[in-house]
Amino acid sequence: MAASIVLGMSSSRCSRRGLFFLPISLAFTSSVLLFLYVYYTSKLYVHPPEFSKINPQAPVRVGKSQQMDNQISQEVGSISENDDAFHDRSLFMAKYKEMNRSLKIYAYPYKKDDPFANVMLPVDSEPKGNYASESYFKKSLFESHFITNDPSEAELFYLPFSIASLRHDKRVGVGGIQEFIREYILNISQSYPFWNRTGGADHFYVACHSVGRSAMEKAVQVKLNAIQVVCSSSYFLPGYVSHKDASIPQIWPRKAEPPTRLPYQRKKLAFYAGAMNSKVREFLVKTWENDSKISVHKSRLHTPYSEGLLGSKFCINAKGFEVNTARIGDALYYGCVPVVLADHYDLPYADILKWDSFSVVVSTWDIPFLKKILQEISENEYLKLQRKVMSVREHFQWHDLPVDYDAFHMVMFELWLRRSHVRTLRG
Repeated sequence: MAASIVLGMSSSRCSRRGLFFLPISLAFTSSVLLFLYVYYTSKLYVHPPEFSKINPQAPVRVGKSQQMDNQISQEVGSISENDDAFHDRSLFMAKYKEMNRSLKIYAYPYKKDDPFANVMLPVDSEPKGNYASESYFKKSLFESHFITNDPSEAELFYLPFSIASLRHDKRVGVGGIQEFIREYILNISQSYPFWNRTGGADHFYVACHSVGRSAMEKAVQVKLNAIQVVCSSSYFLPGYVSHKDASIPQIWPRKAEPPTRLPYQRKKLAFYAGAMNSKVREFLVKTWENDSKISVHKSRLHTPYSEGLLGSKFCINAKGFEVNTARIGDALYYGCVPVVLADHYDLPYADILKWDSFSVVVSTWDIPFLKKILQEISENEYLKLQRKVMSVREHFQWHDLPVDYDAFHMVMFELWLRRSHVRTLRG
């Protein structure tokens, strides 16, 4: 009897001991299996090489191919069969024709005697100044075949307010823009059914002034849902969403035909002139102000600005208050290869054009290496870049009467690309 009790107690202890060790054993086994799984499956993936620290003797040029075709085509100007400035030229041409034929836009109507007609309607005079892109677009759109008076056939709806005009309107000013936009959206959502149908996803506005970045703070639906076509297109800042929103180039309007100067006539390596309104510009000028190859200026020039652009191989677009400036448009107009020193800049037409085929994009961290980066570009590679500059600059020009493939039509194409998700929302 005692023996059976002892045996029972022993069995009970063994049973409890087994229960105690069972979770530990399972945990250990699971850990071993997990380790083996991670070890062996990790070998199935290709791991990127480790990045070494920046070597001052060997700076990296961002976005440029190391191997370039040595054959330089002499063809410049309009889009040609061998023009590789486009991601897919054939696809672009086919889609462009479809866009030009079918896209319809409804602009919310306003009369000339409305209190804010100056904000909502196109300007009567010729657009001028740094923010002319905003006015040129509205003027061109209202006179185009894209506008429809029948909202039922419209794919997109245009919010025609002008941020630049609101900024200068004494009734509104910078401090009142947010409230004005909030009231405006409330008004159209109550007066028309179109905004509420998609929450504003098939609506868009165009703004080139930097104030536009904060103008939607009291109209959050505009910022989150509507297509924002803006010059200050930085994907680093909140409020701008690549692929939903679009970048419009900031272009100083010029009436004359673009001048031409042959590459061998451009004696300076690089040129920059502009106000010191950012740390990037200050660092750029401080680093290169005494250099003989890179010409940088922080004050008024003693020679024409155009001569600096025409006489240089590369023209520097350095971030100012915003990532965008008119200097890219300036460089292209004068046949100078743009150097983009503006981190996080969602470049205009980036989903259409290959920017690395006609520009050099350099991280602001690499400003001390800028000279070496540019000098390492071979003569043949530079000629190819410059030829592409000549072929794409038509896309960065506004006209009183728009022409195919100019800035107006390129922005329209960007809008057309973004209308597809709206049809899904409508159901």
